[in-house]
Amino acid sequence: MHRWWGGLLAVLLFAWAQAQGPVDLAREAVEHWLRGELTPATDMQELQGRTPEEIAELLRQTVAFPPPPPGLEVNLDEALVEDLPAGGVRVRFPAVSGPVGGEVVAVVREGKVLRVAWRPGDGLLPGWVKSSLTRIVFVAFSLLLLINLVRGGAARLWRVSLAWLAGYRRLYWFTNAILYGLFIFGALLAYAMPELAQALQEVVSGAIETIGLDEGAETGVSGLAWMIFYWNFSHGLLLTSFLPALLLGFPALLVNAARYYIFGFALSPAVIPWSVYVWHLPTLLIELQAYILVTFGGLVLFWETFKGGGYRAGLRYLGVTLLLGTLFLVAGAWYEALEILYLLR
Repeated sequence: MHRWWGGLLAVLLFAWAQAQGPVDLAREAVEHWLRGELTPATDMQELQGRTPEEIAELLRQTVAFPPPPPGLEVNLDEALVEDLPAGGVRVRFPAVSGPVGGEVVAVVREGKVLRVAWRPGDGLLPGWVKSSLTRIVFVAFSLLLLINLVRGGAARLWRVSLAWLAGYRRLYWFTNAILYGLFIFGALLAYAMPELAQALQEVVSGAIETIGLDEGAETGVSGLAWMIFYWNFSHGLLLTSFLPALLLGFPALLVNAARYYIFGFALSPAVIPWSVYVWHLPTLLIELQAYILVTFGGLVLFWETFKGGGYRAGLRYLGVTLLLGTLFLVAGAWYEALEILYLLR
């Protein structure tokens, strides 16, 4: 009899949970999140001896429910609900962390809260990046490149650059083989550890939302392309490729080796449907080539410093690869924006 009542109670509780709307579920999850009940407290010692599945689940929980900033105040009485293309809804609550305004975002799908996170008002993008003026400048810059390409100027620049770099042709292909090879290796390894790969894929998705790139979709193809280009150029090409390359190349090689392996693992067809992966593969190949070029330029800088014309001569090579990498990022940003807004819908 007690088992019968226990089973009935479980069914009633499940039905009650299903009857709750997404806002109620999100509000309850945010309350638990603010009390620290959803974020797992783990350290490196606790990961020892765990299976890949357990590590993946801990990673997924940590990424899905990152700890709130100290003193975060959330207005749970006001909620903005929007549907997500992949299903489910995103519920936004106004919030304040000290002097910084923003929102707490909860993603709800099939009666389950998948993610809760604090998001500053502008994300990680500066306010000026979201202005219409910078978007117009980017569109004009892209049109000038396109006109130059049609008239053959870009093609001549490409041929002159390749001729100048011809003496390091083998080093260029070696850099491609190493970095694209790590990308492919990561994609294949994901089939052996799909749970961990899925967790990393969610890390990438959460990072995109935190950065604020999803807001670019509201401004159309040009706005999204500009935001993608800005982030990839400033944080991908300059900060984590060009600046390390100035230290005689090898730091850039190490940074991008880790980047390519993680990208291959997290964006593998093992966790992404082939119907999506096929459309996204050109984005990966184009944008990753930009980082390969600058990494290659850093290795040329190393060789020129010790075997060629010196550090200053090597800087000229690195500068050329930075220019070529920028052109690749412009093309990749426009394609990725079209892919997100049209090809994947």
